[in-house]
Amino acid sequence: MASLVLTVSETLRYRGAIGQWSWVLHRLSGLGVVLFVTLHIIDTSWAFLYPDKYVEAIATYQTPLFTIGEFILVACVIYHALNGFRIIAIDFRPAWWKYQERAALLVLAGTVVILVPVFIGMFGHVINFYGSGEPVLPLVEVLQAQIPFVVGIVAAIVVGVLFSFLQGLIAGGSEKKTGRAGSAIERFWWSYMRISGLLIIPLVFGHLAMMHVIQGVFDITAANSVVVGTDAINQTGTAVEFVANRWNLLVGGVAVWKLYDFGLLALVVIHGFNGLRYVLTDYTAKNPMLRRGMMYVTLIGAVILIVVGTLALIGTIDSSAIEMAQRAAESLHQ
Repeated sequence: MASLVLTVSETLRYRGAIGQWSWVLHRLSGLGVVLFVTLHIIDTSWAFLYPDKYVEAIATYQTPLFTIGEFILVACVIYHALNGFRIIAIDFRPAWWKYQERAALLVLAGTVVILVPVFIGMFGHVINFYGSGEPVLPLVEVLQAQIPFVVGIVAAIVVGVLFSFLQGLIAGGSEKKTGRAGSAIERFWWSYMRISGLLIIPLVFGHLAMMHVIQGVFDITAANSVVVGTDAINQTGTAVEFVANRWNLLVGGVAVWKLYDFGLLALVVIHGFNGLRYVLTDYTAKNPMLRRGMMYVTLIGAVILIVVGTLALIGTIDSSAIEMAQRAAESLHQ
């Protein structure tokens, strides 16, 4: 905790090179994306597991609080992706290190250039939805709906620290020296973060374009609208049918959007939670038990998300799930 306070105070005090701010922004944007990914994967899995709850989840996304959050999320994703590409490029060519400041400025400029048309497109969906007079959930209900996620995160932290404490008792409170094996593992993760980062960029940008610009979160519940990336019509205007139409699309016998989303699931979750591990262990380095506990937390989180997301992707959303979603949508604002 002391190191975290020191980082915040020194970051606010420091007014020097842009490299410091790039480091801070990269971490903050990464943390924002990990938080959203956690919510998004669990919510989307409900389209298969709990159709009625997925209707409620999308309704919360269609509120002013989450609308603001959506704009922040897109900014975080774009900056993190561009800055990550800068890090990869300079790591690949150490001779380019002398261009760090120029590259960091280019990342900021590139982020703004991309965000302008993206925000304009997103804002059009916002105006159309709120201008139509569609009912939205009250803020109190939106906040209450997030309580299970908060409880889940706290539970993961408690379990992780408890596992670490028990491991410490069994090991007699001593830390094992990992030596070369530990270094080899960290070299693997260093390489993985860069390779996965490159693979993620086109997948994530494609997802953002389809789900936030071309169609947008408000159009997911538009009745009789074409589902982006397919020629199917969302006849009921439910988010569950929207997901079903995408996941059931077959091209040459292959469920292309399920395959696409599984690629996102595997790459983004492992990349994001390993990045979270870096952040959490940085600020608990002086306490072996907490540091080990944070490693358990990231492992627990990644495993849960991959398992839940995979279960949803290999499942089939049938007509009964869509009917359940219809009933839930009809009673949502009553």
